[in-house]
Amino acid sequence: MRLLKKIYYIEGKMAEEFVAGRGAVTEALKSGRPADTLFVAREGAQGGSLGAVIALAKARGVVIKDVKREKLEQLSGTSNHQGVVLTIAARAYVELEDILEAAKAKGEPPFLVLCDEIEDPHNLGAILRTAEAAGVHGVVVPKRRSAPLSQTVTKTSAGAVEYIPVARVPNLCAAMETLKARGLWIYGADMDGAPYDAKPVTGPAALVIGSEGRGLGRLVKERCDALLALPMRGRINSLNASVAAGILMYEIVKHR
Repeated sequence: MRLLKKIYYIEGKMAEEFVAGRGAVTEALKSGRPADTLFVAREGAQGGSLGAVIALAKARGVVIKDVKREKLEQLSGTSNHQGVVLTIAARAYVELEDILEAAKAKGEPPFLVLCDEIEDPHNLGAILRTAEAAGVHGVVVPKRRSAPLSQTVTKTSAGAVEYIPVARVPNLCAAMETLKARGLWIYGADMDGAPYDAKPVTGPAALVIGSEGRGLGRLVKERCDALLALPMRGRINSLNASVAAGILMYEIVKHR
């Protein structure tokens, strides 16, 4: 089974690299390549090797999604996928600790951006681009319900994804607690917050940007130390996630 390196257009969006077939997927997982998601069609699957592929993916911490066989054909562009398709990230993720250590090595108070279920790759790419330009030490995304580091993200980031570390964590709330324990203050972008420029943000900080549709999740919002709101003077009551992120990042940079 061949390794599929072509970039396919799925639902109008450019996707990341796909690997199809049990042998190819197994080798990709064993190689340590940065894998995002294993799509599995268990219905009609033959042979015990499928279980071994799934077990290997679980051991690597790869997200596993059960889908119809038609979805696998759409993703891979072939019917000879043997019930599995693996998506490969455009760049490897780092650990949360790596970002904190990078800030320490620079002798700077950590400044992180946390993305709460940003699923639009264009938004994530734009956030990464601004974060890199603003001197953010790293971006954190949850393992589930988040855009992966796909070719679309890479292109939208204008190459910033090659320079800014991105950590993918199993649970964003747990990551926030870890950052608090390390002395960071957590600021969430939310319409219910105080004016974004009411009080200077200084010292170790993390900025949380909510999803495109619903904003910050309830549990994430509850764990923020403070909420920051941007003034809405027109008829539209919210900004694009990446635009709001850019404004708030530079407001924080101004006081650092």
